[in-house]
Amino acid sequence: MGEVTSDTKRAKQRRRGLTWLWGPAFVAAVAYVDPGNVAANLTSGARYGYKLVWVLVLANTIAVMVQYLSAKTGLVTKRSLPELLGRRLKRRGRIAFLLQAEIIAIATDLAEVVGGAIALQILFQLPLFIGGLITGAVSVALLGLQSWRGQRTFERVVMGLLLIITIGFVAGLFVTDVNWGEAVAGVVPRFEGADSVLLAASMLGATVMPHAIYAHSALVNEHDLLLDRYAPGALSENQPDANTNTATDTDTAGTLPITDATVIRINDNTIDAVPTADAPVIRINADTATPATTATPTDRSANQPINAAAMLRTTRWEVITSMLIAGSVNIAMLLLAAASLGGVSDTDSIQGAHAAITDTLGPTIGVLFGIGLLASGLASTSVGAYAGVAVLSGLWHRQVSIWVMRAITIVPSLVILGLGVNPTWALVISQVVLSLGIPFALVPLVSLSGDRALMGSFTNSRILQIAAWIAVLLIVALNLALVYLTFAG
Repeated sequence: MGEVTSDTKRAKQRRRGLTWLWGPAFVAAVAYVDPGNVAANLTSGARYGYKLVWVLVLANTIAVMVQYLSAKTGLVTKRSLPELLGRRLKRRGRIAFLLQAEIIAIATDLAEVVGGAIALQILFQLPLFIGGLITGAVSVALLGLQSWRGQRTFERVVMGLLLIITIGFVAGLFVTDVNWGEAVAGVVPRFEGADSVLLAASMLGATVMPHAIYAHSALVNEHDLLLDRYAPGALSENQPDANTNTATDTDTAGTLPITDATVIRINDNTIDAVPTADAPVIRINADTATPATTATPTDRSANQPINAAAMLRTTRWEVITSMLIAGSVNIAMLLLAAASLGGVSDTDSIQGAHAAITDTLGPTIGVLFGIGLLASGLASTSVGAYAGVAVLSGLWHRQVSIWVMRAITIVPSLVILGLGVNPTWALVISQVVLSLGIPFALVPLVSLSGDRALMGSFTNSRILQIAAWIAVLLIVALNLALVYLTFAG
């Protein structure tokens, strides 16, 4: 009876289209509106007005491409990026990669916990250390949703927090006199002195967060999808030849090779087909195989397989939509700062910017800003911890408790807050450390997503691969320049 109910639910999901799969990209999008981005956007608008709007537009365009590659790689291979690396790296390489990834996870958590602590100080005048403890405790509860209520509940809660973030940071635009003519003109690339170049480099260089890449490639495989979802490469990882695998034909009781030019059918329903004239056809009679459902023939539409290309199209639109929301929030923050913080002193810190926004736009907007910042810290620290678990499990080849990961990453953040370190300085240092980890996520991502032996017919097109490598070189160069300029003063 439970199987029939499950199939009926799936049939309803299919009638709604594939938008029921939406969720992972919105969770990843939280990384693009974390407290570090808030600080950079406010500083940019306060110092240079609308002149650096183009940086955020370019950054968001790159973000769409990177997150789509992450999701596509996870969907096609049915493995997260850390898992793929863990299967290719030798023991020493895995350990080295794991160590840098955990350092990045700690730096990520530092920015998110500090942001949440600042928000609680703004809203309730709590000491930063107490705010950090509360942020950590709430994030543990959010992570618990994944274990207690499932992946979809976790995704929906994070999507709800993303909505709160959007409202909190965009509300000020409705009571601010934005110069829309200058805002549109800001789409044209330009600089105003060496300091604007440095700030633009920090904004663009911080576009890609390593944990967003790791998390997205893992999240797409956590859904309760149909059993017969299939994509080339998903079955090829355990074979000496990455382009060939075997499958049993239950009609002939034989073993046949599966390649990129193979048509697989279950009860004559095509799972995946590459239009090749001489492509072999493997037919699997589900009636003679292990029963997967007790549904009646009227429910058969629920069992129809999801076409891999259709799933990728849905994922592409999900990524575009989620990144458009995140990009709009970032641009809204810059416009808000440009319209209301220009020429105002003490806006280099989040607390100072909040005080100026409250004085200029009123306490209601100030409270909404604080709530948005709190939601940003809570959501992003949870996503960061999830990514840390994905990295540990994928590279260590063992399942890791999310509670252990939470303890590993949050303790350094609480120590820094307890020592009374300037929170703005802590945010800057965390962004510098994150910059060092970006190549370790981007280079393998572009390389693996462009590997035909792994991705089959879903490998990156030549144009996409070239664009991806250009984006990688640009982001890596900017981040290296940012690290140098930060320490060079």
